[in-house]
Amino acid sequence: MDWQIQLISLYDMVCKYYQESLWVYCQRFSPHCDLSFTDEEIITLYLFGIINKHTQILAIYNEADRHLRDWFPRLPSYPGFVQRLNKLDIVFAPLIEILCPNDPLLRDWLIDSAPIILAQQGHSFKARVAPEYADKGYCASKKLHYYGVKLHILGQRQEGSIPFPDYIGITPASENDGKVLENLLPFLPKNLAYGDKAYNYLKPIALEQEIDLLTPVKKNKGQLYLDVSDQWLSRAVSQVRQPIESLFNWINEKTGIEKASKVRSSSGLLVHVFGRLAAAIFMLVFPEIFCSA
Repeated sequence: MDWQIQLISLYDMVCKYYQESLWVYCQRFSPHCDLSFTDEEIITLYLFGIINKHTQILAIYNEADRHLRDWFPRLPSYPGFVQRLNKLDIVFAPLIEILCPNDPLLRDWLIDSAPIILAQQGHSFKARVAPEYADKGYCASKKLHYYGVKLHILGQRQEGSIPFPDYIGITPASENDGKVLENLLPFLPKNLAYGDKAYNYLKPIALEQEIDLLTPVKKNKGQLYLDVSDQWLSRAVSQVRQPIESLFNWINEKTGIEKASKVRSSSGLLVHVFGRLAAAIFMLVFPEIFCSA
């Protein structure tokens, strides 16, 4: 599809969602506020840039400055663009909620997390960005010490496809993955849920909520090998969980969400995480429009 049609369609949808509900999250009361370049234009340009594989805000701005001035004649300077974008940090999470209404169908739950890395290895010891959200942790799957946050997604299993997110959130990097699911359990319908070994301790709590939580079998202390039946169960659970891992890989491939080393503030972190997720959700919900992005 032509990029012009993609841009017009995206702008039209952003304006619709903004005028219906998103405006309440970013009201301005200052008499000196200049909104000649609108919030809708800021949101559209950022999402359009991410959808078209520009992973840095500077690249998004330069693309708009060079090629979209006729479309956005009041585009501010780069510092002004970044400042306005960061003031919209609270808009992207409600936008995702609009795009991802909870599916009433009861399928099996899949849950997993992935790191959003502000600094890694030796640099992680000195990092201080967004301390109210981020801290230092370890990602076992990547064998990586990093400073940042964890992105958590819980979705319903769909045969032959990646799951569609039902619940999305972030926690500090050091927090145990199971805390998120523990908080969600009272609100989930009775069903099967699949997670990795980090969720193993939640099985008794999940059963109290009539949710059967399945995880790969963890070796006991001093145990060298799993029994054949435990190996089979672990392999089966891992196969069922594979689509949620594929979802994270797909989001990172499309948006570059995992690397956040350019983030310099708490607002910038929220824009990085939820803005890129919003762009990914637009591609999931409207593939016929953004499939060529």
